[in-house]
Amino acid sequence: MPSPARRDSWNGRLHAPLPAGLRRWLLSRDSLTARLRAHTRAFRVKLLYQGLGRPLPDECALLGVRPGTRAWIREVLLCDGDRPLVYAHSVLPATAVQGAWNLFAGLGTRPLGEVLFTDPSVLRHALHFKTLSRRHPLFRRLATHATTARLEARRSLFHRRARGLLVTEVFLDPDALT
Repeated sequence: MPSPARRDSWNGRLHAPLPAGLRRWLLSRDSLTARLRAHTRAFRVKLLYQGLGRPLPDECALLGVRPGTRAWIREVLLCDGDRPLVYAHSVLPATAVQGAWNLFAGLGTRPLGEVLFTDPSVLRHALHFKTLSRRHPLFRRLATHATTARLEARRSLFHRRARGLLVTEVFLDPDALT
């Protein structure tokens, strides 16, 4: 029998009352990159970090790697001009960079969504949601870009050739997405 969901865990359904516009963005299963391109005047990707790092413990569990294992981590801001709208945090086991996800290391400022949603061999799993507070490690990484004390986030596991890639998207400016 599954254990009851912890208060700080990711959920398969949105439970908090949210503005309808933000709710639509969170629940959409199509490409966030494509939606942002259509919604903004000057879509761009600002690369914050790409390299080896240590995933969060819950990320390790989803990716099937031991805690403390180094993985490729990519952090970007998806912006309308200079205005950050979404923080995207992607985690990939280091061994998958030479194989199934070999294009990951060379993305630079190219949106990952362009790759994920144009490759028919990529399988997207269910979306999971969480409200991040200031205590959450991802919130702390992007605190200078946050417009509120709590941020809505979603994440999804993608598979290509049986190798997982975890993508977390944190919505920084809900008012800009209505």
